[in-house]
Amino acid sequence: MKEILLKYMTAFTSLSEIEQQEIAEAVVLEEYQKGFYLIKQGDVPTSKCYFALKGCVREYYVDESGKEITSNFYTEEQAILSFNFQEQDQASNYSLICLEDCILIVGNLDNEKDMYRKYPQLETMTRKMMEIYLGEAQGEFSAFIHATPEERYKTILKKRPHLVNRVPQHQLASYLGMTPESLSRIKKRINNEYLGS
Repeated sequence: MKEILLKYMTAFTSLSEIEQQEIAEAVVLEEYQKGFYLIKQGDVPTSKCYFALKGCVREYYVDESGKEITSNFYTEEQAILSFNFQEQDQASNYSLICLEDCILIVGNLDNEKDMYRKYPQLETMTRKMMEIYLGEAQGEFSAFIHATPEERYKTILKKRPHLVNRVPQHQLASYLGMTPESLSRIKKRINNEYLGS
């Protein structure tokens, strides 16, 4: 599993093979079972961050009416970041739950500072990965806002087709900003168009 981390170090740094191996040995790999909460809405924010090597993690929150709203799914080779960890007097705004058995690299911001001091290129790699992640997230959010429900679903089919079979339909519908019934109609229409072509 650590080969994925080595791939990123090779792509974004000029660290020697020995340094890459040292870092790979120092990172913490954790296995979590399906249904495990990395954090729950209302918990004290954590300074932990994660990088998915295997599995699927769902990010969601419960709104004022008690409805669960899915805000993201994280799968292989995606970073799972905690943005409100510095606000220790505030509760977490969301929950992170493993939808599948997961293997995650677990980072702690305090430990990462030590690693960055020892391997400055590691910080550069993290920054580059963050820039790519935030750029993609900004582009996806902008496109999402302007898209129709059907366009949103087609984007998922194009960019993240594995999600369609990996997550429950009602959670996927929530993520796409529609009801499960609307998603069923859209899927049926698209399947009919595909079969008719």
